[in-house]
Amino acid sequence: MSDIEAVHEDLDADVSLEEFREAVEAKVEQMGGLADEETAAMLIAHELTEGEVEGIADIEPGMEEVKFLAKVLSVGEVRTFERDGEDEDGRVCNIEVADETGRVRVALWDDDAAAAQEELDAGQVLRVAGRPKEGYNGLEVSADRVEGDAEATVDVDVGDDSNIDALTIGQSDVNLVGRVLGTDEVRTFDRDDGSEGRVANLTLGDETGRVRVTLWDERADRATELAEGVSVEVIDGYVRERDGSLELHVGDRGAVEELDEEVTFVPETTDIDGVEIGEQVDIAGVVRSADPKRTFDRDDGSEGQVRNVRVQDGSGDIRVALWGDKADLDIAPGDEILCADVEIQDGWQDELEASAGWRATVSPLDDGTTAAADEASADDEPSEQSLGAFADDRGDGDDGTTTSGSDTTTDAGGDTATTGTREFTGTVVQTDDPVMLDDGEEAVTVATSEEVRLGQEVTVRGEMRDGTLHAEELF
Repeated sequence: MSDIEAVHEDLDADVSLEEFREAVEAKVEQMGGLADEETAAMLIAHELTEGEVEGIADIEPGMEEVKFLAKVLSVGEVRTFERDGEDEDGRVCNIEVADETGRVRVALWDDDAAAAQEELDAGQVLRVAGRPKEGYNGLEVSADRVEGDAEATVDVDVGDDSNIDALTIGQSDVNLVGRVLGTDEVRTFDRDDGSEGRVANLTLGDETGRVRVTLWDERADRATELAEGVSVEVIDGYVRERDGSLELHVGDRGAVEELDEEVTFVPETTDIDGVEIGEQVDIAGVVRSADPKRTFDRDDGSEGQVRNVRVQDGSGDIRVALWGDKADLDIAPGDEILCADVEIQDGWQDELEASAGWRATVSPLDDGTTAAADEASADDEPSEQSLGAFADDRGDGDDGTTTSGSDTTTDAGGDTATTGTREFTGTVVQTDDPVMLDDGEEAVTVATSEEVRLGQEVTVRGEMRDGTLHAEELF
């Protein structure tokens, strides 16, 4: 076995012996006899393997050069730009590539950019050599050499839209379908160059989770144009990390389009009785009571507003403070809502309270959504632990009938309906229509024309129909 063959046999690179021999001969000639075939072979082997990484996930900004195998996911358009001091414009084409460990944007320049748009298609496997750097949209590799490899395989699916659970930091050209859970107002800020920027946020959910979407400048107005509950597609977004969480950003190249299709969202939440001070959590449940909105003056002279609602799930209940625009949300007793990214604080009378500030999302859920989530996450838990059992604050008796101090009837199917006359004494926790009373163990909705005061203790006697106590006497 010759020296060239021995070095080639130990070489961990996809280069044929014939190609390797030609490269060695060229190196010997280049060095003018200063290196024999064995030395030249070792130099070529080093050149071929230097910078080789095991996968895209190992690439970091600042590396001198990296080499990796990846599959093309998408090919962008060729863009031109002016080079300083040169008459001829430069050209660049960005392609998105991936392997089993991650994905990255690769920038191809000038002739390579033109060739990429004409010759590259999604699904092709490439060998890439280039310099990693932190680009405008995250990590990217500025390519020095790109070659196709028809023999190699990369186990990555091409053409599927992303879902929220699959988002990874640095990902770009993201197409994502989701349901709008909440929106924020447009905010302005001053850039370092003196220009004014605009930004707004919305929150999307799908069957795998939820994500905060940041809309920049001209795209920011979409947050005010979209209603909660509609389905949208984010086109050409890119993923960033903020405060330990992933966010999907949409700039001038991206868009958010409304769709007709339904998107399922079932929240993964923390049980209310399991929250602790200082945590940032997601909770979901039925609104047990809703106080009127209050306004107040901030230290800077501006006016703020807040509204408190009490939310109950199968484990307990908690007061949720809705700040700013969230105080204007159309929320009433009996609604099922998601309160995402709320901060657990020490509230009134040492009771825990959830604060829904600007980073939080408060959105209505379809009837039965939270009950379905409980059933999906519980391992053989009794059915009364689902939130559906708390929608009207009733409990189940051992015989299958409903017991809450009123008369009950049971139909042939075992379902119960509350009827008859009932007397209930409690504290007024809501004065709006309808009135709501709470005795510390149960909340009851009351239909009455009488005026009551918040915090007043009253007794109501009347007929219970469809979960509402229709007052005949109130004293």
